[in-house]
Amino acid sequence: MRFMTDRKRAEGTGSAKSGTMHHWNMMVSSVALVVLLPVFVFQFGATLGGSYEEVIAYYSRPVPATIAALTMLVTFYHFRGGVQTLLEDYVHGFTRKALIIAMICLSYGAAAFGVFAVLRIAL
Repeated sequence: MRFMTDRKRAEGTGSAKSGTMHHWNMMVSSVALVVLLPVFVFQFGATLGGSYEEVIAYYSRPVPATIAALTMLVTFYHFRGGVQTLLEDYVHGFTRKALIIAMICLSYGAAAFGVFAVLRIAL
């Protein structure tokens, strides 16, 4: 019977070569969200209770529309990275690949839908 150590089992498999970049992208998007989310919440709070026309007029201005669009883009980018890591760690086989593809399509689709909605209001 042959016993293999953990080191021997891992030898030759190499690294994924993208872990550092993924970590860096997640840190950058986290810092962006730390800035964007409070600004978006205060901006969104200013429109609560307003009529439809007031909200449309508020988001027709460039700064609130840009902040809303950036918040949606960065949030769904960060979501994609986090859920992809979760799926890579805890799901195996073909199911992993199918779920990662579906999650990427869902996150980019939701981001596109959100930005389209903001652009529709702003323009």
